Amino acid sequence: QVQLVESGGGLVQPGGSLRLSCAASGSGSIFRASTMAWYRQAPGKQRDLVATIAGGGSTNYANSVKGRFTISRDNDKNTVYLQMNSLKPEDTAVYYCNARHMSISGARDYWGQGTQVTVSS
Repeated sequence: QVQLVESGGGLVQPGGSLRLSCAASGSGSIFRASTMAWYRQAPGKQRDLVATIAGGGSTNYANSVKGRFTISRDNDKNTVYLQMNSLKPEDTAVYYCNARHMSISGARDYWGQGTQVTVSS
């Protein structure tokens, strides 16, 4: 079992930066073996994938955030981060942390409760 808690959201002006954190508690071995991801959901819209980072460190990004956002992880601290630069109003959403753990039983997803990011002047 893994519990995820996001932090770092808030109100920021366009062009500004925020750093989101997602702290995992419970099984550190599950965290280290999991692909971690950030998703976001704007009001009235579906939840979209923002970025992923595998246990080995390889990353992928949505086209809309490439060059502006950076996902990273610290396996010693069981934490994943999302550094968001050059923020735009369209980045406004609730951001969710996800852990996907593959086992012989299949894939299991863990979710955090979300943190609000608002980009507005």
